[in-house]
Amino acid sequence: MHHHHHSHHHGEPSAHREDSARIGWAFWLNFIFTIIEFIGGWLTNSVAIMADAVHDLGDSLSIGLAWYLSKLGHKASTEKYTYGFKRLSLMGAMINGVILVIGSIWVLSEAIPRLYNPEMPMTEGMIGLAILGILVNGFAAYKLHGGHSMNEKVLNWHLIEDAMGWVAVLVVAIVLHFVTWPILDPILSICFTLFILINVVRYVVQTMSLFLQGVPDLATRNAISNALLAIQHVEEIHHVHFWSLDGEQHVLTAHVVINCAIDNEKLRLLKQEVHARLSPFGLAHTTIEFELPGEPCRDESDHLHAHSHHHEHEEL
Repeated sequence: MHHHHHSHHHGEPSAHREDSARIGWAFWLNFIFTIIEFIGGWLTNSVAIMADAVHDLGDSLSIGLAWYLSKLGHKASTEKYTYGFKRLSLMGAMINGVILVIGSIWVLSEAIPRLYNPEMPMTEGMIGLAILGILVNGFAAYKLHGGHSMNEKVLNWHLIEDAMGWVAVLVVAIVLHFVTWPILDPILSICFTLFILINVVRYVVQTMSLFLQGVPDLATRNAISNALLAIQHVEEIHHVHFWSLDGEQHVLTAHVVINCAIDNEKLRLLKQEVHARLSPFGLAHTTIEFELPGEPCRDESDHLHAHSHHHEHEEL
């Protein structure tokens, strides 16, 4: 009784290669630049630049990871990993989140003591680095622009943030060039760091929810339920499971209860109708179980004692 279809997106391989190439570009740009930055932060004695260097190190790691995972993620599924390796990118997002949190804490530990005895950074070096930073990150963000996966969105965010961060460094460096307010440097680095932390926490929470197979989007789930219920002869649906492999590749399984006797021809039409109703949602995997009039639900009868029957209607 199982009806299974995959919606294969055409022309995927070339799109993936493009993804990988885009991410590869961003990785090398960022990585080389991070090294320049750590040296620059040390030479110019600026904690704001150090803060940005940590941020960029986090970005380089996450981009490197994303690059590696985007290659792995497109590997075909195996007998053991039947859904393929899409979920690796979620893992990458998690690891990266942890790294950025640790880096941020380190920067705060450097910057906060400087509020009490601020040291004057070397402004010319700061201005030079800031201009370079705006160019490099702007270019990398431009290269990654237009990615759709959670990973690319996260990375693009990072790069735009970095470019904005460098604009702030540039402004502070120019101000410091003309007035001696060394406290601006640690203040800026603390602002940066808190900004990074807030965003990282937001992404980590989102990623965790996908990890725990939470519904990626409630509105979509309800729309899918309604689309199935709108089909003629469909009495009710239950055991609707809708989750996501990596934030964009969604999986759906559902039990559909039919209220009339059915022959092969009718079943074929019904399946076509289900297919037509689900295709706008672009699901990666769907499995639909049809239940005939008076037929007990297989998943219910096993756990009949565990769940009382009202549980079915709740799920709608």
